[in-house]
Amino acid sequence: MKKLVSIIIPYYKKIEFIEETVDSILKQSYSKFEIILIHDDPGNLDYKKLIEIKKKDKRIKLIFNKKNIGVGFSRNKGIKKAKGYYIAFCDADDTWKKKKLLKQITFMEKNKINFCFSSYDQINFNGKKIKSIIAPKIQKYRDLLTDCKIGLSTVILKKDILKKKNKFSNLKTKEDLLLWINLSKKYELIGYDKILSNWRKLNNSLSSDNFQKFKDGYMLYFKHLKFNFLSSFYFLLLLSLNFVKKNIIK
Repeated sequence: MKKLVSIIIPYYKKIEFIEETVDSILKQSYSKFEIILIHDDPGNLDYKKLIEIKKKDKRIKLIFNKKNIGVGFSRNKGIKKAKGYYIAFCDADDTWKKKKLLKQITFMEKNKINFCFSSYDQINFNGKKIKSIIAPKIQKYRDLLTDCKIGLSTVILKKDILKKKNKFSNLKTKEDLLLWINLSKKYELIGYDKILSNWRKLNNSLSSDNFQKFKDGYMLYFKHLKFNFLSSFYFLLLLSLNFVKKNIIK
């Protein structure tokens, strides 16, 4: 029997892409899922568009935040509401290949995997492919400290591994990396080398704000992982260099 997948999508100022994102999920060949769409932009009239999108399919659930709580805490809210055996994440400007859920869940169940990420294509604003990012076989704790190769919109995991302490933090960026690091202490984070998602590279996105990323990166090591000043700066430097290398167009 197919297991239910809860797909969590936080929304904040992505009006150009959100319908395409949701449509790519609704077209999945694996149909047993729910979409939990969290509107995290109070006061913005984009909510009217989300209401229209919700009407497309009864599997779409819409949550309105009374105040902006950020992408990490919005995902936590979605996780709390989720009814699925599996949790999948998708950003509001990314898209999925049609057989993503079917292929990835089949791979997970065959190999008894708790956490799985896949390869993905990097695309531009207009959806044109820039390059492909191939998932390694595994990402371990030491790997993640210096070079995260896990695309958030490729991740599927069993809901029961998200215990009370395993939630997204309030970091504006790197909130996903911190969760992966914490999960890697107990679980194997397994890569699937099939390209199943599209990650949209936008120059005006929060993830493209270098100062914010640098600040959050330092807080990840110093505050959350309790590294000293020198170690925090050292690992942040390595992480930043590997990020730049990964995003160089070849």
